[in-house]
Amino acid sequence: MSNLARKKIKRKNAPGNRSDLGWEHGVEVGSRQVQCNYCKEIHSGGIYRLKHHLAGTRKNVSACPSVPEKVREKFATLLYAQSEASIKKKRWYTIEEEDDGNDDELVEVQQLHSSKGRGKHIGSMDKFVTKNKQVTMNRVFKKGERDLVIQQIARFFYTSAIPFNCVKNPEFLQMIDMISRFGIGLKPPSYHEIRETCLKKEVDFTQQMLEEYKIEWKKTGCSIMSDGWSDKKRRSICNFLVNSPKGTIFLYSIDTSNISKTAEKVCQMLDEVVDRVGEENVVQLVTDNAANYKLAGEMLMQKRKCLFWTPCAAHCLDLILEDFEKKIKDHKYTIAKGKKITTFIYSRAMLLNWLRDFTKGRELIRPAATRFATSYLTLSCLNEFKGELMAMFSSEQWRCSKFAKTKEGKRIHAIVMDNNGFWRLVVKCLKAAIPLLKVLRLVDSDTPPMGFIYQEMEKAKEEIQKNFNNVQKSYKEIWDIIDDRWEMQLHRPLHAAGYYLNPSIHYDPSFDPGSDIKLGLYTCLQRMVPEVSDRKKIDMQLEKFKQAKGLFGIEAAILARDTKQPAEWWDSYGDDCPELKKFAIRILSLTCSSSGCERNWSAFEMVHSKRRNRLHQKKMNDLVFVMYNLKIKQKRAKPLSTKEEIGLENLSSDDEWLAADSVDSEDDSADFNEDNEGDDEVSRVAAKGKSVLVHDVSDEFPENDDGSNDDDSDRPPPGFERVRDFDDYAMDVDTRKDIDDEMRYDNDSD
Repeated sequence: MSNLARKKIKRKNAPGNRSDLGWEHGVEVGSRQVQCNYCKEIHSGGIYRLKHHLAGTRKNVSACPSVPEKVREKFATLLYAQSEASIKKKRWYTIEEEDDGNDDELVEVQQLHSSKGRGKHIGSMDKFVTKNKQVTMNRVFKKGERDLVIQQIARFFYTSAIPFNCVKNPEFLQMIDMISRFGIGLKPPSYHEIRETCLKKEVDFTQQMLEEYKIEWKKTGCSIMSDGWSDKKRRSICNFLVNSPKGTIFLYSIDTSNISKTAEKVCQMLDEVVDRVGEENVVQLVTDNAANYKLAGEMLMQKRKCLFWTPCAAHCLDLILEDFEKKIKDHKYTIAKGKKITTFIYSRAMLLNWLRDFTKGRELIRPAATRFATSYLTLSCLNEFKGELMAMFSSEQWRCSKFAKTKEGKRIHAIVMDNNGFWRLVVKCLKAAIPLLKVLRLVDSDTPPMGFIYQEMEKAKEEIQKNFNNVQKSYKEIWDIIDDRWEMQLHRPLHAAGYYLNPSIHYDPSFDPGSDIKLGLYTCLQRMVPEVSDRKKIDMQLEKFKQAKGLFGIEAAILARDTKQPAEWWDSYGDDCPELKKFAIRILSLTCSSSGCERNWSAFEMVHSKRRNRLHQKKMNDLVFVMYNLKIKQKRAKPLSTKEEIGLENLSSDDEWLAADSVDSEDDSADFNEDNEGDDEVSRVAAKGKSVLVHDVSDEFPENDDGSNDDDSDRPPPGFERVRDFDDYAMDVDTRKDIDDEMRYDNDSD
């Protein structure tokens, strides 16, 4: 017998040499007939067909109804592996699914037989499949295949330290879809392609996407926003962005670590940005209130006669809140005690878990757009959870804990249970701060606030006065602090002009512009409209606007005064006064804040991180340019949540409300009475699983020296149903952690 014959006899499925795994689950009963050990059915076609019978592929054989699930999965995986091995030996193969109504099909891989120059063009997937030979596989087969793929994707996430919420990124979903459409044989991108080729293409694509923004700038004007920032390596980075009603785009950043940040140098950098954007498009530059930026802005206004420098309103409001804390004793005292509570709890995991049990998972820390807004928003949260905190610190769980026996624990207990002291002062602080937080929310939003900020500041002062029952002694110090910042730093000609041109304000019967408003309006007119003839036309057209003549007075215009955005209103009804219309739109389309820079520091931090310190400045600019500006595309494609609308996607925590303080001084304990008669009642109610608000025995506070009465420590300031009406200006810690991770790159050593 020849060697070839002997090899044939020793094949694994030959009689006497049944090494195929299938024979463990079937018995040969005749020539090429095998009986299944589970359902006892006899099938022709040998062991090959039995394996498909066990796997449930329905390939020219019925599925076994009695096979154990583990055996079914075993043979499904085995057949899949054999199919993969076959594919690697051939070219032009792929897999296509076909739905037969049972949702458990899989197309068998087939070889494409084609001849050059023949046949019509068909779909990218169809050309790899011979339709008249398609077969299906059971869902178990497909599930096993998907599990392997998903596991590999997860492994990539784990080994690259990629945040889990990246799977929600639309670009990730698009990537998976395009890979599946390509099919078998996709060659992965090389290091050079990702770092050079693809990045360059993406920069070009992003540039094209932003062309529509540049077209809008010609009509609405724009604001250049600049802000300094330091990365983890303490390098100083200066970012430049451009804001318009369509959105904020990133231009570029400069590493200013080795540059002296004098007013002259800052002015030079800002001047270069104006050239890049186009002076005819720029209405204002918005920066923080640092002395060098202020002087640089004034220098640039002398050189560029048609634009304004405007201080960041969010920064000014933050300075007002800072002055409250520094200059008003009650605010300084209360915020310090509030920090002691949060740092004591958040630095101890057990206490934090107890707190979450009492608050149903809600957090005490409320990060906001600015540092000092965080302080007051956290006070508002403490006030809302006053009952839960009191219940926790008077519960049996607390009494028996080691924390209750420590010196610091006793002090924190005294603070929390001090109903007439600490909690009354919390409400007093919120009465002053909450109206300003509403203004901060306005200027930090994506809606152009220029037409509203002047009025909102006045309304905030009136609200503070009302909160203190119109007792001048109670609110005068607060008003003085606001006026110092508002008059000296924040109040600008553009704010006055926006106030005058806002139809919802102008046509109000109480509207009575003073000389400062008119001076601001005509200052803007002189700078923004270089031609004298155009200024004369606008001055005449203002009379038409004041008297609501022509389109200004039609029913649609009247009804839309309070519903449309001011710039949109002018675009709709200002055609009778074209010069005034253009002037008004360019003012009412402006932002008041450079907080767009701060909201996206995480993007800059990620690119400028230590792991990427060898990247050239140009490449870092390209990365941030693509990453930041593509997010605009995603925001426009997907409706925003309230938190996103007000720009909270990248807020970081305020560590001073989380990090443990040093040991308190001995004096602090004297401020509080550690004996509280209401403890037993609180414990009794808390034991029933209820959250309570603990009131003083008299249920009201005595009058203050000034005659006012702060008897509402358990209620938010007047005019608010709940202090938590500001929830949409804050977010939970867990959400914030996810967002902080969102923009992080892989650990690319580059």
